[in-house]
Amino acid sequence: MLSIRILGTNKQKLVHISKKTRTIVKRCCLGTLYAEGYHDNFEVSVTYTDNLGIRELNRFYRNIDRETDVLSFPLMDGEGFDIDPVTDSCMLGDIVISVEKAIEQAIEYGHSFEREIAFLTVHSMLHLLGYDHVNSEEEEKEMFEKQEFILETLGYTC
Repeated sequence: MLSIRILGTNKQKLVHISKKTRTIVKRCCLGTLYAEGYHDNFEVSVTYTDNLGIRELNRFYRNIDRETDVLSFPLMDGEGFDIDPVTDSCMLGDIVISVEKAIEQAIEYGHSFEREIAFLTVHSMLHLLGYDHVNSEEEEKEMFEKQEFILETLGYTC
């Protein structure tokens, strides 16, 4: 049976990370795994930060000196997932969300903060599962179609 364990860390003080927000993240993680046909136990780390925090990570890991909305750090090595020996769960990796950028983008795009968090979570989960949108237009189209399908399925359209 499909299940996920979310290891959450809040490194920002701008917004209280409510139970509702944590539930949205969990639903989006599970929804992405379900849509991709996974049925195992999974574990993912989710860190909530601000623009300064994500800019530092972006600069350190990607040599890009600016904030971004979300970063994904997959653990999958192309041959499968590492297994946590204690929980027997597949370890997906890390998602880092700039809550500050999520607020900015929700306002810019005219939708709710919850919808933006859902979008960023699904987008990042697809990266953890090996999808990318940088290498080709075809991969970008496939990834974006999948994320829109998942968001629609979960009811996060606006």
